[in-house]
Order: sequence, then structure tokens, then C-alpha cells
Amino acid sequence: MSDVPNYFAVYSAREEQLNDVRQAARTLADKFDLAYWRECDKESKYPWDFVNAFAEAGWMGIMMPEEYGGMGLGLAEAAVMLREIGASGAGMSGASAMHFYVFPPAPILRHGSEDLKRRALPGFVNGTTLMAFGVTEPTAGVDTSRIKTRAEKKGDRWIINGQKVWSTNAQNATKYLILARTSPRDEKRPLDGMTLFYADLDRKHCEVRVIDKLGRAAVDSNEVFIDGLEVPEENVIGEVGKGFSHLLDGLNPERVVVAMEAIGIGYAALDMAVQYANERVVFDRPIGKNQAVANPLAECWMRLQGAESVALHAAMLYDNHQSCGPQANTAKFLGADAGYQACDQAMQTHGGFAYAKEYHIERLWREVRLLRLAPVSQEMVCNFVAHKVLGLPKSY
Repeated sequence: MSDVPNYFAVYSAREEQLNDVRQAARTLADKFDLAYWRECDKESKYPWDFVNAFAEAGWMGIMMPEEYGGMGLGLAEAAVMLREIGASGAGMSGASAMHFYVFPPAPILRHGSEDLKRRALPGFVNGTTLMAFGVTEPTAGVDTSRIKTRAEKKGDRWIINGQKVWSTNAQNATKYLILARTSPRDEKRPLDGMTLFYADLDRKHCEVRVIDKLGRAAVDSNEVFIDGLEVPEENVIGEVGKGFSHLLDGLNPERVVVAMEAIGIGYAALDMAVQYANERVVFDRPIGKNQAVANPLAECWMRLQGAESVALHAAMLYDNHQSCGPQANTAKFLGADAGYQACDQAMQTHGGFAYAKEYHIERLWREVRLLRLAPVSQEMVCNFVAHKVLGLPKSY
């Protein structure tokens, strides 16, 4: 467990490039002020202006190889970009909008045929293709092996029937990445027999129902009911029956960027709280002069700093083609907790007016809470670490 590469040496070699990404991403994100994000949240309005600005600047393809029109940069660069979006005050409304252009196409890039990559990837890079993600099902939960959506082969096409839940972007998406069973569940190898498909989100065969939820109203979440959706054979991603293993390739990098998004949101809330604590005068003194206010904020900063170090460590391992599962999962756990605690303490610092939406803290608080649940719960991260890292008996 202690045998890890020298993260600091690797980081130092890329520090200048990472700082360039930080500065450029933050400069662009700051063009969209807090009022813009409040309106998107209040009106459940997808942030197209924000998305298009990042697309025009080329950021959608930050991790995409140059041969498909991308920047060809690494996970560390993508992570700091998303951290800055979160820290700008955009919260998950901005981070999710970018996140779903950058990471869901990963299975296509890693396992798709060259023909599929040539057809699909440029649209993600230039921002013209918006894709929803269909994995989770209401009856399966975190036990993906028990999904019931099925795909049956008929000639040169697959016919898909089933139900998905928490499909982000499905209100606006034109494409759908779907995981479906193509053979019955085998108790000995329960995660085999599932296949990934790159499908048109055909509204004649897909009924999309928006989910009313606590936060991130600007980026929709949906139930999708699939009835006879046809997908051509050439849009199968990778090997039939190995879809879940193809999907896993993208999980570690997603955990890293989710951590950095939460950390960025935490810093945004912390900055607001510190400013308020310096300016708000009660009993003839700024409230920040009281240790009961100042010390919890200091603790939040330290937690955010620690979580960010772990997240960048995991990103560097990934970019250097080294195992990063424990570090990526740890980053997700620490980042989600640190981000949430910072937002919660910022709300406590502001007092009742924060709860009454006088400030923007409550929006960040609502949005960052999601990341303790998704894309993987804190409990499942602990299960992974207990079993895979510590060698304890498997509990799930």
C-alpha cells in the first residue's frame, strides 16, 4: 500500500501547463456570473451559452486525441478545468454540463471501432453532439449485474427494450449510450453478458420523463422508457457481452473529476463565507473575529487542500498509465465530503439569510450534496477500499 510513485516530481514537471489550464478555464467561466447560474437553476434552463462558449474555445476535447480534433491533454488537465468551473460559482450546473461532454464518450474512444470513432467523436469535441447515459435502472440500484434492459439481435440490427433512470441530458440529447443485457445473467460471472450501444435517442421509441430533484435543475435527470429502439450493428461499442468491463475504464477518471468538481464548489462557498465573515459586523466586531466562526472555516480549507492533493495524485497516476483505483476512489470520497462540509459551514456562517436564498450558498449546498451519492455512493467507496485495499472480506 505504501509503494506509490513520486507524485510531487511528476506534478512539478506539469505544473506550468496545469496553471495555464487553470487560468484560461477560470477566465472563461468567470464570464458567467452568479446571476446567470441562479436563473438557470430557477428556470431549469440548460446552460447552452456556457456550453457553447467552452465548445468554441476548444475545451470539450481536452482529453480527446488530436487526430479526432481534441487537445490531447490528460486527466489532470481535465480535472483542474472542472475544478475551476465549480470554483467560479457555476457549481454542478456548470461542471455537469461540461463533464458529460468530456467523460461519457470514453468507452467509444477506448473500445469503439475506428469507423465509430470517426463518426462519433468529432461531435463531442465541437460540442454539437449531446449524449445521455443509460446505465442505472430503478430495480437494480448499484447492482448493475441485475439490469433488465435487453437487446436482441435481428439481422444486422439490435432491438432494445427496457427502462433507465437518472439519465442526465435526455431532455436535450440526440444520442444515448445504453448498457443492455444481451445474454442471461450467469451467477458465476454476473457482470458478463451486457453490451454497450451508441444509439440515437429516438423519441418514437424512447419516452423521456424529467425527474424533479433537489439541485442542479439546470442539467436535467430523467427516467427513460425504451420500446423497440433499433441500433445498427456498427454502433455496438467494443465486444458483445463485455460492455460492463468497457464501462469500467471510465470510472476511475470520472471519480477524480467528480472529486475536483466538489472541491471547486467547496472553495467557491468558502470564499463567499470568508468575505461575509470579514464584512458582517455583530456586537461591534466582524463575526470572523470569533473562533467559533473562523476555526470551522479554517478546517474546511484544510480538508479541501488534502482532498485536492489526493485527486491530483490519482490523476497523475492515471496519466502515467499506472494503477489508480484506490487513489481515485479515495479522492472521490474525500472530495465529496470536503466540498459538502465547506458548503454547509458557509451556510452556517451566513446564517438565516443563506437559507432564504439571499446569497448563492444554498444553491451550491444543494448541488454538491449530490456528489456524496453519485456517481458512486460514499458507502460503496468504503466497500471497495475495505475489500480491495485492506483485504477484508467482500461485503457486497
